[in-house]
Amino acid sequence: MNYFVYKGVRSSDMGLRIEKKEVFSAPKYDVEFLSIPGRSGDLIAGGGRFPNAQITYSVFLPAKSIAELSQKITAVKGWLYSGLDSYHELSDTYDTEFTRAAVYAGKLDIEDELNRIGIFTISFSCKPFRYAAAGAKSQLVGNGRNLTNPYPFPSQPIIRVVGSGKGTLTIQSENSNATWEFTDIDEFVEIDSEQMNCYKNTEPKNDTVGGNGFPILYPGENTFSFTGGIQGISVTPRWCSI
Repeated sequence: MNYFVYKGVRSSDMGLRIEKKEVFSAPKYDVEFLSIPGRSGDLIAGGGRFPNAQITYSVFLPAKSIAELSQKITAVKGWLYSGLDSYHELSDTYDTEFTRAAVYAGKLDIEDELNRIGIFTISFSCKPFRYAAAGAKSQLVGNGRNLTNPYPFPSQPIIRVVGSGKGTLTIQSENSNATWEFTDIDEFVEIDSEQMNCYKNTEPKNDTVGGNGFPILYPGENTFSFTGGIQGISVTPRWCSI
């Protein structure tokens, strides 16, 4: 039986049965094209972006009585309509090697069939990228060693830098060579490139890290090297694909 997991809760545990899943194959790349008089072909303006993707499940909710159906619907509403101000992890049995960052983005129009089966659709607005389950695991990376991004899209990792005092971290890929300086490592510092934040537990550490932006892991090999008081690093790469 197929199911999806949202906010750590299985749809099947809420009594839902999935009839089908509908998903746009990929979001349209949002970019502007400029026409120049006398010049054949349009120019691509700016960097563009991918908008959110919509994921929809057609479901039904069986019940033995109207009262039981009402109770189940109330529970489903509480599950879906809470936490609408942030994204949550969404996964399903249709795509077991990837997860999505999703938030419920629909309304429940529930059809009562024979007074005992609620039939409706559940729609999520998801960030455009799917995140590989393998990329959610932290791994140690030695000095001079590399990580290979297996997908054609850059990823925004979490990097934990372990050590003390001052040090530098460099990540080199085919088309990039970037370095970050650490001025006050106290056991460890974590860099979350997606959140654009440096911290130790709940303590901000942005003023102790300098560099050009935040680390990016580009497609192909990414070589890590570190100096000074840095003793080791671990990386949660967050590999992603459309």
